[in-house]
Amino acid sequence: MSENATASENIDLTAMSRLASGEDRALTGIMERWKSRLISYLVRFTGSETAAIDLAQETFVRLYQGRTRFRPTTSPNCFSSWIFGIAANLARNHLRWQSRHPTLPLEEVGDPASLGDPSLSAETAERTTAIRSAIASLPSDLREALILSEYEALSHAEIAMIAGCSVKAVERRISHAREQLRGELKALL
Repeated sequence: MSENATASENIDLTAMSRLASGEDRALTGIMERWKSRLISYLVRFTGSETAAIDLAQETFVRLYQGRTRFRPTTSPNCFSSWIFGIAANLARNHLRWQSRHPTLPLEEVGDPASLGDPSLSAETAERTTAIRSAIASLPSDLREALILSEYEALSHAEIAMIAGCSVKAVERRISHAREQLRGELKALL
């Protein structure tokens, strides 16, 4: 783990300790550090910016509710694994609920990072849309493992902890996801 990542993890662990001891303002710092990263992850996972924003807010609610139960471990990135685990569980539940209660979205916006960027050419925008669509079409377990690995740069062990499976299962999921994406995006490559 890099020095920067270690420092960030220490800041989060200190904030959680303060939060657990009753200093509610510590939650503000955690939210400021994690909001955009969680929303980006959840947009990729759910395919919906609106759902991602709601799920990120719910992640912080759950984090606050579990503030006294959080126990730091000696593993690197224990806080990031914990917060992504909360978000992943909420996203899985959301997708299950959505599959049982389908609706037609009035408007869906793309990745927040690309909103309003006029430098995106039509070809780049088309490629980005195709990639997003291909990722969204993956089964949720494959999509989750791929996003956490590629976009959030988590280790296979951290992903296994979040997904509740073995490291070998994570490796298979990422491999299958890449294989499916190669098949779907063959024309773009």
